[in-house]
Amino acid sequence: MYPNLSNFVKQKRKEARLTQEEFAERAGVALTVVRKIEQGKENLSLAKVNQVLLMFGSKLNPMNTKEVEE
Repeated sequence: MYPNLSNFVKQKRKEARLTQEEFAERAGVALTVVRKIEQGKENLSLAKVNQVLLMFGSKLNPMNTKEVEE
């Protein structure tokens, strides 16, 4: 349904009818974090990405761990 993280975040934000600025404020991150995620930038902090994803009840884990968050 969502081919990548950037599309997922952008689609969910739009479904919530939030601007990038409003979404960043609610997620507690800088506007640049939301913009970088939506632009598909690769050098992002996992903690910041997870802070954004928590708005949707989701979370990413490092690939080298055995635990998977559902």
